[in-house]
Amino acid sequence: MNAGNRRPLRMLVTGGGTGGHTYPALTTVAAVREQAAAHGLDLDVLWVGTASGLEARIAAEHDIPFRAIKAGKLRRSPNPRELLTNLADMFRIPVGILQAFGIAARYRPDVVLSTGGYVCVPLGLASRLLGRPLVMHEQITALGLANRILARFATRIALTHPSSVEHLPASARERAVVTGNPVRPHLLNGNAPSGRWHFRLSPELPLVYVTGGAQGSRQINTMVEAILPSLLTRAQVLHQCGPGWIDQLTQTAAALPPELAGRYQPVPYVGEELAHVLAAADIVVSRSGAGIIAELTAVGKPSVLIPLIPSAGDEQRQNARYLVEAGAARALLETGPSPEQLLAELDALLADPQARVTMAKAARSLGRLDAADALARLVLQEADVVPAG
Repeated sequence: MNAGNRRPLRMLVTGGGTGGHTYPALTTVAAVREQAAAHGLDLDVLWVGTASGLEARIAAEHDIPFRAIKAGKLRRSPNPRELLTNLADMFRIPVGILQAFGIAARYRPDVVLSTGGYVCVPLGLASRLLGRPLVMHEQITALGLANRILARFATRIALTHPSSVEHLPASARERAVVTGNPVRPHLLNGNAPSGRWHFRLSPELPLVYVTGGAQGSRQINTMVEAILPSLLTRAQVLHQCGPGWIDQLTQTAAALPPELAGRYQPVPYVGEELAHVLAAADIVVSRSGAGIIAELTAVGKPSVLIPLIPSAGDEQRQNARYLVEAGAARALLETGPSPEQLLAELDALLADPQARVTMAKAARSLGRLDAADALARLVLQEADVVPAG
């Protein structure tokens, strides 16, 4: 395709299940649209995912056409119930492949973008059968199971970390490009005073922002709850705890001594204000999934990471260790850390502002602010809109 061809550029997008797969896809769609427009092309996008996945909601919120397919997930667990679920999912896989093939054959995409999750496998296979270029993006250091399958026939492989190359099949390494992990652009433009004003935070006290993801984390929530009486003597805490925890932690806040109660604010979810919250935060306590790691390094925030253990391929612990070794974070890497260990890490950072400055600089050095643009260029290269190189 060239810029003189007025037919819109057709792009199929697949991937989802979690924000770590969904938001990079959404951000890349916007970057592809902008770059395609610069070459005189409109962008026609169709997102393929599961009806129950986060991707269905995100596509609807951003007016992106969406088609649902069935997809089976291979759960690597000895739990008998998981094995039975695997058996049921085995019957969904061929149905999903047939659905994906039908969608792709009718849509006739110029390029397919896959950002991971088990739902991407059927459409990836369909792109191979139809001879359409497939750009695969991997967010984590190691490769997820779905991407280990797709890497064998993706035409280009976009990686977040240079170290991921060694996890690819030898035959796929020459097709790999390190782009970084796309971060939602609005997160880069946060305003600290706006964040403090929105949540009624004091400009005089260090702010610890705690997040366990959209649904919250039982482990993180209980650890933070246990250390509040001590932590709040030195800092204020904004705690994204998840909808299922807000009642309990609101009661916890009400039971604090009067002089500390105003320093703790649990909230079920932080939405569009997240950019301002990150700008205002002095320290972030979080899991270490690919999405939050990309965000913390893009905005340059000191953090104390509590990896989800176990996670697929132990990816969260690998992500956390990567930041720790670069001096960009502290982390509780062992299984079952205690609340006292979390408090000790936070106390050390709260007592040493210069350590926080150094850690923020190290985190920022790992960030790739151009990741979405780099991945979009790769997509347009495979669609033959711009020359490779």
